[in-house]
Amino acid sequence: MIRISTFASGLLVATLVLGASVSGCADAGSGTVLRLGHGLDVNHPVHRAMEFMAQRLEELSDGELRLKIYPSEQLGSERECLELLQIGSLGLTKVSAAVLEGFAPDFKVLSMPYLFRDRQHAFAVLDGEIGRRLLVSSEAARLRGLTFYDAGSRSFYTRDRPIHSPENLVGLKIRTQESATAMGMVRALGGAATPIAWGELYTALQQGVVDGAENNPPSFHLSRHYEVARYYSLDEHTSVPDVLLVSTGVWRRLNETQQRWLQAAADESATFQRQLWREAEQEALRAVKEAGVEVTRPDKAPFQAAVRELLEGRREVAAAYAEIQAVGQMPAETGP
Repeated sequence: MIRISTFASGLLVATLVLGASVSGCADAGSGTVLRLGHGLDVNHPVHRAMEFMAQRLEELSDGELRLKIYPSEQLGSERECLELLQIGSLGLTKVSAAVLEGFAPDFKVLSMPYLFRDRQHAFAVLDGEIGRRLLVSSEAARLRGLTFYDAGSRSFYTRDRPIHSPENLVGLKIRTQESATAMGMVRALGGAATPIAWGELYTALQQGVVDGAENNPPSFHLSRHYEVARYYSLDEHTSVPDVLLVSTGVWRRLNETQQRWLQAAADESATFQRQLWREAEQEALRAVKEAGVEVTRPDKAPFQAAVRELLEGRREVAAAYAEIQAVGQMPAETGP
């Protein structure tokens, strides 16, 4: 059974009572407009990739399909946008795979710490059969994955002291996403996991509601969290991708040709986004250092050791974890 929050239910009721147009897919003159809502800044590589996607979709469809983008949580948080997709009031959204795991359990494995050996390993998994299976695994929740966006690696940033080892996290309140896996990881490292919406995090850091958070360099920079969190420790504990999703209700209203156009535009935007991401990571680290943030690269071994028990205890993702680890590995040599 699909559970709909008070937020989504309220919007649906308002739509029925007032006759407001909040459909995720609307006719507009000679074409159809798909609405895409997300929580990121307009300068973020993901938003720029979505603008590229909108351009390509209009070109591929000769104007028959168009995309209207609502950034910066204009239509709600990541979880709220997912719920709007479920009831068909929004066409597309982008969320972290960590948030999506609450709707599609198969995504839990992507939040496991130190899952990927390197970026090439991550792309081989996400662009391959495993990634394709994951993207459609959310259809039971009325959500269909279109593609993965690179979200780099997440690391800790803190207000009052740097994180050189897991011992430095003990006693600190660390903001996490609404992800059981992410919260479990922070607890395994000694911190107190505190889920807070992205749009509320700057104030929470400023007022000391939390002592720190964890995210990738572009998000740390563009959110301006570096203004109140002056220590950034690149332990790179997780590499959780972003997922671009379409409401299954909207997807099924499109004909096969329109679906191919949308999928092709999404795939092209993912390739474009990966190029932007590498540049954005380098620029973000340069900018926060220039602003006076202390950026360090702690030894990862103690962090990996601290989360080993977490990995061993998550039986529900053990098979998927092993399958991902096997991607790209050289087969063992056999004797004569």
